[in-house]
Amino acid sequence: MTLNSLTEKVLKGKQITRDEALYLYGQPLNELCESADNIRRHFCSSRFDLCTIINGKSGRCSENCKFCAQSAHNHTGVTEYPLLPDEEILAQARTNHQQGVLRYSIVTSGKQLSDQETDRMCRLIRKIREEVGISVCVSFGLLSEEQFRKLKEAGVSRVHNNLETSERNFPNICTTHTFADKVQAIRAARTAGLSVCSGGIMGLGESVEDRIDMALSLRELGIKSVPVNMLNPIPGTPFEKNARLTDEDMRRIVAVYRFILPEASIRLAGGRGLLSDKGRGCFTSGANAAISGDMLTTAGITVRKDLELLKELGYEVTLYDK
Repeated sequence: MTLNSLTEKVLKGKQITRDEALYLYGQPLNELCESADNIRRHFCSSRFDLCTIINGKSGRCSENCKFCAQSAHNHTGVTEYPLLPDEEILAQARTNHQQGVLRYSIVTSGKQLSDQETDRMCRLIRKIREEVGISVCVSFGLLSEEQFRKLKEAGVSRVHNNLETSERNFPNICTTHTFADKVQAIRAARTAGLSVCSGGIMGLGESVEDRIDMALSLRELGIKSVPVNMLNPIPGTPFEKNARLTDEDMRRIVAVYRFILPEASIRLAGGRGLLSDKGRGCFTSGANAAISGDMLTTAGITVRKDLELLKELGYEVTLYDK
């Protein structure tokens, strides 16, 4: 087993094993990242999937996720509000589209939207698709297959639902719903004909094995859009004292993820602004997607700056909807 032999294995279309992924994790960083970027170019060429999000409903979440500023179980002082007015969500979609963003995601707090809220969002999404034309993704929680079908009919192309961490580690992160609940919702969305964006957060106290096991779960589920978040330890959450990961940690993670998920859009998401280079190193280590603009409760990086960086790195911003 060598880095070169495993690179060749992936380039030939074969899957690496858990033990091989663990071996890769311990390889010299620069060589590992270079090999991962070669795999990225082979399978994904210069495509880069850039999206933006809006916090469509904030706070008061019934779930006890230990990392989350919006959980009612945590005391973070986050601004709370119900679903934003339709015009505010529509206006931001229009602004993002004018800036050159091709995918716009509406994210809401809570375990899941009600049927009434889902119907309202369906009406709004139809309006966004008709008046703006931007591709729409939603993150509305653990919805039913029927709700997902309504969203698809309204014009949604992708649903977001993070696994967050490995199945083994999930009870250390949240106990008000389960890893199996996440998987069930993902499968319901796929059955409804939607593509799915799913990944997790690094820096929750997980082991290297947990990071790899989550990627293997995503591979088993057929996920082709994988957000890799870095924990921003928010005061008032149980993880407020967790140590921040480094730029090198994140480069190593995305590089190994590229070996496990060679055709995926590996997407830098929350916490990217904490990196000293704002993600540049990861974009040459296997990552080929990002969330631009502000995150849900924290500031992000402007679309203009991201587009400038991607042009410099030779990427082409495009939708990747596998």
